[in-house]
Amino acid sequence: MILDGHIHIELGDPDPADLVARMAASGVDGGLLISPEPASFSGTLKTASPAERLDSVFAWASGSDLLYPVYWIDPTESDALQQVDLALSRGVVGFKVICDHFYPGDSRALHTFRAVAEAGKPMLFHSGILWDGKPSSNFSRPANFEALLQVRGLRFALAHISWPWVDECIAVYGKLGAARTREAADIEMFIDTTPGTPPIYRKEALTKLHTVGYDVAHNVFFGSDTHANAYNGDYAKQWIERDRAILTDIGLDTAAMDDLFGGNLKRFLGVD
Repeated sequence: MILDGHIHIELGDPDPADLVARMAASGVDGGLLISPEPASFSGTLKTASPAERLDSVFAWASGSDLLYPVYWIDPTESDALQQVDLALSRGVVGFKVICDHFYPGDSRALHTFRAVAEAGKPMLFHSGILWDGKPSSNFSRPANFEALLQVRGLRFALAHISWPWVDECIAVYGKLGAARTREAADIEMFIDTTPGTPPIYRKEALTKLHTVGYDVAHNVFFGSDTHANAYNGDYAKQWIERDRAILTDIGLDTAAMDDLFGGNLKRFLGVD
């Protein structure tokens, strides 16, 4: 089974049958669907309401039991807690956040993150360079996510291996793993290997991640960063084949490979 852990949704008429067909043609069985963005990310007021964005992600997810709806939230908005409650009432499996105008340790954001953690839902964060046309990437540097140690019970993932700060991402993973072991910190970090990394950097990044010596086997998953509205199966397939070749070359065994391309995403989402 192959699951794509990073699929965006744009506003428009949902066509879940087309999505499932495109995914199947590329050998992908399902994946994580991210609702359309909040207004603060687009920089306009044209973005749909929270209810409409939830309608969109659930419409797309209706095509398969292996499509998992995730709600993209701005945790600093004044009604963020109400949005969390609404999304939970609809049955989302997790939440997506891009820290593009606030740091992960912002007190408003932490308040929202605690509500998500108390509900037992995971959070997928953008991390690394952000191609949004504005000076925002520093908010998403991986070391800034150490602030999440203040959120008890949080399960979260940093996407894109935080490229170009791959070393920093791995170091943060190591720090949080040590905190779980030595200080019994109630937090768990995953790494989403979605590009991110241009092909020329891919082998270096994956080799570092899997050979650093940290226990990453059950805490890393694959994603494509393509879109449900016109799922680019050829693009996803190219990355899957590239990653398989790299991981085979560095000696990753079959069980670990299967977990990376499927089982670990289910574990992250709590749907296994």
